[in-house]
Amino acid sequence: MEVKTINTEKCRPITEIICGKKPSLSFEVFPPKLESNIESVEKAVKEIATLSPSYMSVTYGAGGGTSKYTVAIAEKLKNVYGVTPLAHLSCVSSTRDEIHQKLTELRDRGITNILALRGDLPEGFVAGSLDYKYASELIAEIKEFGGFCIGGACYPECHPESESSAEDIKHLKEKVDMGCEFLTTQMCFDNDILYNFMYRIREAGINVPVVAGIMPITNAKQIKRTCELSGQLLPQRFRRIVDRYGSNPVAMKQAGIAYATEQVIDLYANGINAVHIYSMNKPDVARQIQANISEIIK
Repeated sequence: MEVKTINTEKCRPITEIICGKKPSLSFEVFPPKLESNIESVEKAVKEIATLSPSYMSVTYGAGGGTSKYTVAIAEKLKNVYGVTPLAHLSCVSSTRDEIHQKLTELRDRGITNILALRGDLPEGFVAGSLDYKYASELIAEIKEFGGFCIGGACYPECHPESESSAEDIKHLKEKVDMGCEFLTTQMCFDNDILYNFMYRIREAGINVPVVAGIMPITNAKQIKRTCELSGQLLPQRFRRIVDRYGSNPVAMKQAGIAYATEQVIDLYANGINAVHIYSMNKPDVARQIQANISEIIK
């Protein structure tokens, strides 16, 4: 992906964006797995960027396989479209030298917001064989490197690998203590679970801002994969929607967007002022959700 404009000016820190008086609405995009798909991804990125979201996150890809596109897309968002990018960075399959190379590249291009993630453990993982085993270690590395606003991930329904929610919150506190400045939740389909999670982490002394992650389910085929990724079950209320409209693609899409919109409105009304939409490179979904709440986010 060619980026013609060279602009090394730093991005606005995500913490500054999400802690403002105005509700923030952001979207996620992901790079292509194959170079042959770059044109369609570029088109989706451009269309979502024209909505002027609060910021846009760009995923890293399993094992960093699409990381070269992550940087290019993030740079284009900043330099061409004027949208603050949040670059994902995962570490589990990277050496310390590789992480430092990536941090240098991001810094040199003026991309100063990072969502620091562990990433999926490689097959045949052997304890002690990796430079980084936990996201907290990556966060500490970025903090020491300097110059970045660092975000991390959190799981309202508990990380699938944690033995308990108490253990999960303990590890989350370690991330914050290492330098994580804001958190973004895994996709959540039940706001009450998120509110309960917010109460528990505040009780544990985690006081950084939290961005609520919302995944609009627009077709029935998404559901199994979504639940596998998030380690959670869909609430009964949403399952009834799927049972009723899942076989009708147009109706399911409309219902899924409506359900996500309702979640967003409820979050804003209850003091969660930052919402991040996992829009799956679908500009029409991003556009419709934004239109549904246009007066709310003015």
